[in-house]
Amino acid sequence: MVQVGIEAMNAFAGTAFLDVKKLAAHRGLDMSRFENLLMKEKSVALPCEDPITYAVNAAKPLIDALSPEERDRIEMVITCTESAFDFGKSMSTYCHDLLGLNRNCRLFELKNACYSGVAGLQMAINFVLSQTSPGAKVLVIATDISRFMVEEGGEALSADWSFAEPSSGSGAVAMLISDRPHVFQIDVGANGYYGYEVMDTCRPSTDGDAGDTDLSLLSYLTCCENAYLEYQKRVEGADFSHTFGYLAYHTPFGGMVKGAHRNMLRKLVKAKPDQIEADFNKRVTPGLQHCQRVGNIMGATAALSLASTIEHGDFELPQRVGVFSYGSGCCSEFFSGIARKEGQERLRAQGIGARLDRRHELSMPQYDELLERSRAIKFGTRNMEPDTSFVPEAYRALGQPVLFLKQIREFHREYEWIS
Repeated sequence: MVQVGIEAMNAFAGTAFLDVKKLAAHRGLDMSRFENLLMKEKSVALPCEDPITYAVNAAKPLIDALSPEERDRIEMVITCTESAFDFGKSMSTYCHDLLGLNRNCRLFELKNACYSGVAGLQMAINFVLSQTSPGAKVLVIATDISRFMVEEGGEALSADWSFAEPSSGSGAVAMLISDRPHVFQIDVGANGYYGYEVMDTCRPSTDGDAGDTDLSLLSYLTCCENAYLEYQKRVEGADFSHTFGYLAYHTPFGGMVKGAHRNMLRKLVKAKPDQIEADFNKRVTPGLQHCQRVGNIMGATAALSLASTIEHGDFELPQRVGVFSYGSGCCSEFFSGIARKEGQERLRAQGIGARLDRRHELSMPQYDELLERSRAIKFGTRNMEPDTSFVPEAYRALGQPVLFLKQIREFHREYEWIS
């Protein structure tokens, strides 16, 4: 059988961030509850950043590392998002153009809340496995942003943001899928999926979210358990405690993952509290490290957790990683694959953590001003030119060329590289 998986992988989480503990104190939130989030920082999208800038900045190092012949074997570009800014035109067209890819290429977009990134990954895997075009590659980019907005004269807390604001982030993960799975080799056919209609969270308007936090938590727990049980039916001998060296969960916030892992171990293994804590620290914590610094980036979060797991785990010997993805509304999937030392070295070479370190930390006054400025780039913006004098430190924070939004002219977005 043809091998398939992630040949190369990279994440990009913007140029600015907030310390979420400072934000929670600024908002007057219950700090005892805040500790349960297990969050440290969140990336914040500036007016000159959008899902395209995040996507291309994540993907460009992967494309630049390819030879011209390898680049021309990318025959499909899939963008996965719930942050699109057009009901018809796919963001994949912008990404394809800005990355200079071959025009003999399928370009399209997927939406299914936070499940979209894994939906794109699985579609790419099956295209490679089909062998309809042997040697072809697929570029999958999961990209999402949170852009909280205050209406003119309004207050930040007039909307029920509460604990969503500290946990919602912005970022993208790019994955090159091929028959050369250097970073993560997929266990072919080892998938359990589970979905049903539930109104836990949604986006009933273009720039607003709505939902039931408690219902969302319950749906996440239900899907995690049932997606894994379906995986177990399909994979002979699968055991939640021993089959997986590591587990990478979709991470709305760390506390939710800890609750889900506790639920799984209680139900499937009858584990005691001390066993649960030790297992969480060993098998799950590596996957949280990037997520705790970026926040929930929706369709890209499961992939970010996988990247963090491979970067921070021990892969001196090959390890099987179980991955759980959940998207509100809802659909979920549990799948697995093998990561090795080679993949860890390749992923570490991307310098994801170093870029997170170099982001500019926004002050609370800067952030509050940003909430008002974000009104200028609402869904359907026809003409706009970002004010580059706002937080100029962020433009060169990373010390490398970064793609930013230059202007919107008659709905068409134009971009520029700034170094």
